Amino acid sequence: MRQLLPHLRAVSPLMISLALAGCASTTGPTSMLGYYWQSVQGHMQIMQAAEPIDRWIARTDIPPALRERLQLAQRARAFAVAELGLPDNASYRRYADLKRPAAVWNVVAAPPYSLTLHTWCFPVTGCIGYRGYFTEAAAQAEAAELAAQGLEVEVYGVPAYSTLGYMNWAGGDPLLSTFVAWPEADFVRLLFHELAHQVVYAKNDTLFNESFATAVERIGVAQWLATQSTPEARKAFATSEARRSAFRALTRATRARLAAIYEQKEALALDDKALAAMKNEAMEAFRTGYAALRTQWLDTSSGGAPQATTAQVAGYDRWVAKANNASFAAQAAYDELVPAFEALFEREGRDWPRFYDAVRQLTQQPQPQRHEALRALLSDTQHLKETPGA
Repeated sequence: MRQLLPHLRAVSPLMISLALAGCASTTGPTSMLGYYWQSVQGHMQIMQAAEPIDRWIARTDIPPALRERLQLAQRARAFAVAELGLPDNASYRRYADLKRPAAVWNVVAAPPYSLTLHTWCFPVTGCIGYRGYFTEAAAQAEAAELAAQGLEVEVYGVPAYSTLGYMNWAGGDPLLSTFVAWPEADFVRLLFHELAHQVVYAKNDTLFNESFATAVERIGVAQWLATQSTPEARKAFATSEARRSAFRALTRATRARLAAIYEQKEALALDDKALAAMKNEAMEAFRTGYAALRTQWLDTSSGGAPQATTAQVAGYDRWVAKANNASFAAQAAYDELVPAFEALFEREGRDWPRFYDAVRQLTQQPQPQRHEALRALLSDTQHLKETPGA
């Protein structure tokens, strides 16, 4: 089964209504009209390929491993409703074999001396920091246009996306072959993440939306493992999560270093040559740090089994090889506010309905204020932990 890559999560919700294309530009190879049309076509192809999970399970021509995984999906779907308060609707009750490695391909971009993502704006979802395509070629064409404008770009395959529940009337978002064979915990957590997008969504706020869904998946998978899983699955997840945590710490430190460098452009009026030298030094330190982690993960010098196989670190290898401002900035959307949402969950007594209500209340505030409120909550929580007798 494939290892969950360090940067793979959900893609931005795709607009699947032709009506939305009416207000779009119709010029250029990646015009908005063309973009909406490929979105409609790609999504409808997935919907047409999906069949009820019960029907798949009843088939005699599918591998036993797939049947077991679809049964696991049914249990996880029921758990999401009963224990996590996630929506009880049509989503993830059908399965589609896409016969390709990704559901869509995401494009992200950022300036050479900034960690601020380039954004695309849509009538319903607002402005978001990534754009999804149903073919890799189309994503690469968009990336090439952005690179020609001087932006740093990344294209990566994404296993699933959310329509925010808008398509539940037509069968909902289906379970996909692109992630069905993942390790149990990673498979389950992705279901929780995508369903979380149907609970709360703040327009124009990628950081808020993805951090919220990531917090739900992390808390949810911990509950799943504690009550529904096997010791073997718990051990496998703990091992892979230790790698993810170490990698997140390294990338978080690198983002902070790069951000500090870029801030000096205005404060100290540094020229691009000086900035480039400082940036290159930070990136080299990042690669050196990753090399040390990789050696630790694969080490067999003590005679025991390594912490990971080369296949399990291959995703990290690819990410590091292509790492740039775009990839660091995109990853931040899934990491930065997660601890604050986890602190909010604790503040609400680990009660899911209360937690979701509190998150919805935050969406009523302007974006800067809601981010400030979350960071303040995290700061207060950390202060209490550090205060003797608190």
